[in-house]
Amino acid sequence: MVPALDHHRHRLSSDRGFLVVARTALDQPPHCPCCGCLVAAVSGDRAHGLPLRRTPALTNDTPTDVRLKRVDQALFDRVARMALAQPRLRKNHNLHQDSDLVQRFLNVLQPGTYVRPHRHVRDQPGTGFECFLVLQGAIGLLVMDSSGAIVQQERLEANGPLRGIELAENQFHTLVALEADTVMFELKQGPYQPTEDKDFLRGFPLEGCEEARLQEMRWRECFD
Repeated sequence: MVPALDHHRHRLSSDRGFLVVARTALDQPPHCPCCGCLVAAVSGDRAHGLPLRRTPALTNDTPTDVRLKRVDQALFDRVARMALAQPRLRKNHNLHQDSDLVQRFLNVLQPGTYVRPHRHVRDQPGTGFECFLVLQGAIGLLVMDSSGAIVQQERLEANGPLRGIELAENQFHTLVALEADTVMFELKQGPYQPTEDKDFLRGFPLEGCEEARLQEMRWRECFD
C-alpha cells in the first residue's frame, strides 16, 4: 500500500490488477510531499509511488524526417538508356536493399532481351509469388509447364486492358519486351539471394548465345 501523502486531502490504495485513486471533493491530484511531483499507484501485489510521465505534444512545427523515392518519367528515361546500352538489353532499378523482406524494383526492358525460363521457389509456402505491373510500354508473359511447352500467354500494357498480374510460386515463365523502353514494377518476397532466387527450366539456352537470340524472337512472334 502506498503511504498516505496527505491523509487530509488524498488517499491512494491498490487492489490486485486495478489502480484505485480516492480523492477529496476538491478533486486535486496527489503530489509527492518531497518534491511536489504527481504520483500514481501501480497495480499489482504492491503499489509504489511513481512520477507521472507525460508525452510531449507534437505540433505542426515539429521537424519531420521525410524520405521519398520518386518514380517519374525522368527515372524511366534514364534507366531505359542504361538498358539499351547493356548486352542483356534490360536494367533493374532497385527501390529495396538486398536484405529487405520485400523486393521492389523497376525492371526496364528493350525488345530482344532474353529472359531464360525460370520459376521462384521458397522454403516457406506462399512466398514464391511474383507481381508485375507495367508502367510504360508492353510485355508478353509466357507461362510454361515442366517440359517447356507454353500453357498460357498474357499481354500486359501500360495503356491496355491488362496492366499487371500476380504469378504464383513454382510457375515456370519468361518475359519478352513488346515495345521499346518498357518499364514494369516488380514485387517479390525478400531478402534477395542470388544463388537461390531462380530455378531455371532445363532445355533452354543460356543468355548471350545465338540460340537465345533466336528463341526470344520466336517468343515475341507469339504476340504479333
